[in-house]
Formats: sequence, structure tokens, C-alpha cells
Amino acid sequence: MADGKMGRVLAATHNQGKLREFRRILAPHGVEVEALSDASVVENAEETGETFAENALIKARAVHRAAGGAVVADDSGLCIDALGGRPGVYSARYLGEGTPYAEKMNGILKELEGVPEEKRTAHFACAIAYISEDGTERVFEGRCDGVIGPAPRGERGFGYDPLFYVGGRSFSELLDGEKDAVSHRARALRAFEAWLAENR
Repeated sequence: MADGKMGRVLAATHNQGKLREFRRILAPHGVEVEALSDASVVENAEETGETFAENALIKARAVHRAAGGAVVADDSGLCIDALGGRPGVYSARYLGEGTPYAEKMNGILKELEGVPEEKRTAHFACAIAYISEDGTERVFEGRCDGVIGPAPRGERGFGYDPLFYVGGRSFSELLDGEKDAVSHRARALRAFEAWLAENR
């Protein structure tokens, strides 16, 4: 594999929360995650896929074409059972792409008014697409099951984290290590790490 000694990968995201998680989880494995802004790369690929995996690959391919080198991209979202899996792949665009997450979460809570606690089940899903320097493509997926809480809670995390509860606490109340032990992104990244270890 052309990048068998891979020590650096370009992250196809402008989301600083995702970038921090990439760096935190991959750094112990000797992988340096470079931001698009540091590489002077603009990624504005339209997410037209019907699955998280398809969208992750769309983003990774756009950056790989623009910059070359190894690229990692994430597509993830919140899937709520009582809403038929919504917002799903449209999580970032729910109620409009520029809508603050506080408003998105309020919108979800309004949709769930009257839904009993036991039926507020949900999961976070994540697909990590990796394209090596030689163009090899792989997708790794992770999932975390939880429930939609009665209200946003906590000051940590990002996106829908304050509304997604696991074990009685929201993702925004978990310490980094606690979140990394269970999160959808961490699970997808661990699968990526395992593949890297086998293919170095």
C-alpha cells in the first residue's frame, strides 16, 4: 500500500468538533490529522448521497482530487426512531443548513411532544471514508444507541450532543474519554485504526 507509513491524513471537514475528535482519537496511533484550512483546500462537494457512507465518500473524493495525499472524511447524523429515522443524512441541514443547533434541537423536541420516554429511542450513526495516497478507498461505520432527552443538557460536545442521552447523561455531559468509549465516530475510527494496523 502506497501510504503504508502513513503519518498524516487530511480531514475533509470544516467542523471543528469533528476535527478535534479525529485528532484526539487518531493521535495515539501516530496519525497526524491536518485541517483543510491548514492545507489551503476548499471542499464544497454537494452531499447528494442517500446514506452516510455515500456522503462520506463524496467528501473524501472531492478533497482527494483537489489535494492528493491521504484523506479521511466523516458523514454522521442523528436517527430518531419515532421520526422514522429523521433527520438522518439531513441532520446538518435539518430546518436549514445555517440554522443554529439550538433551534434544530428545539425543532426536534417539538416534533417529539407527547412521545413517551420509552419511544424516544435514537442512535447516532457515522461513516468514515478513507482514501489513501494511491487512491484505495475504504469505509468504516460506527453506531451509538441512546435516547432523546427531555431537554438539551451539558456544555461539552457539539451538534446534537446536548440532546442525545446515554446512560442518563447527554453526550455534552461526558468527558472526552467517556464519549470516546461509546461514540459512533470513535467506533468507526477504531475500525479504521484496526484496518490501518493490518495494512501498514
